[in-house]
Amino acid sequence: MTDDVCVLLPTYDEAATVADVVTDFRDHGFENVLVIDGGSSDDTRERARDAGARVEIQSGTGKGQAIREAVREHVTTDYVLMADADGTYRASDAEAMLEPLREGTAEHVIGDRFADMHEDAMSGLNRVGNGIFNGLFSLIHREEYGDILSGYRAFTVDSFERLRLSADGFGIETELAVECARHGVRTTVVPITYLPRPDGSNTNLHPVRDGGIILMAIYRQAKTSNPLFYFGSAGVVSGLAGAIVAAYVAYDWFVNGIPHNVLAIVAGVGIILGVQLLIFGVLSDLLVTLHGETLDRVEALEREVNGATDAAVDGTDSGPEGSDATAPSEGKDRADPPEQ
Repeated sequence: MTDDVCVLLPTYDEAATVADVVTDFRDHGFENVLVIDGGSSDDTRERARDAGARVEIQSGTGKGQAIREAVREHVTTDYVLMADADGTYRASDAEAMLEPLREGTAEHVIGDRFADMHEDAMSGLNRVGNGIFNGLFSLIHREEYGDILSGYRAFTVDSFERLRLSADGFGIETELAVECARHGVRTTVVPITYLPRPDGSNTNLHPVRDGGIILMAIYRQAKTSNPLFYFGSAGVVSGLAGAIVAAYVAYDWFVNGIPHNVLAIVAGVGIILGVQLLIFGVLSDLLVTLHGETLDRVEALEREVNGATDAAVDGTDSGPEGSDATAPSEGKDRADPPEQ
């Protein structure tokens, strides 16, 4: 059954591959294929329509904005299967991606490209970068998602609406992973096959620029997920810089007799700032922990209240059907005097 699934393909200048991707999904029974286009200058939209896809033009720019707009304005199904239109993902993996959603064991599914990655599918630089980003994510957000930058995902619309997403570009995959971890969205990882881009297909990814965006997205989101790392890492950098400058000032003073008053002040400020940031990180981490525990207790109380309310409603509904419900009227009948 695929009527409850919308295949979402964000595109920008993917004329070389989009028709084959749409056809692949339709051949596997997915009739509802939505292409959300970011203003392509080639024949992407026309080829997608000819292949049988529904095509919408996004109002803004960037992959992240396209996904948010598509899900909130153009998707009417319960599930979304999101993939890139560059021919690197296979429609044959779709059912495995959707299975955890339909079984109710997950709300968000990430396709792990490294489970079966073809040799030429990713450059060595990108492999190293992906490894670093995944390691940082696991360290900061305390979740192991395997491949947070994967573009092949399946999720429920309900879980998507609970996420606070703002990334416009390629940082959207990172933000999805962070928000799932933050909001407790049940997430699982499914092994998939990752193929090299077909000949004639050019990537829209710029490793250095987009890598920097992804790195900043991971670090920025740590402010509320892991404030000890967020403030502590800045404190360590500031403290170490101050300590290095202080060591130089002390050396030049004791060995050469040359004072560096300004540098000494800079070193002191750096060390003090580092200590303050570290303390602030510890306090913030404590507040986040207490906040999480409070939310857990509130949710537990809500479940208890809802359960008690449901039980009371059931008792009220069944009351009149019992034998006691007729007792007052029977007593009244017995108390009435006989007719003369």
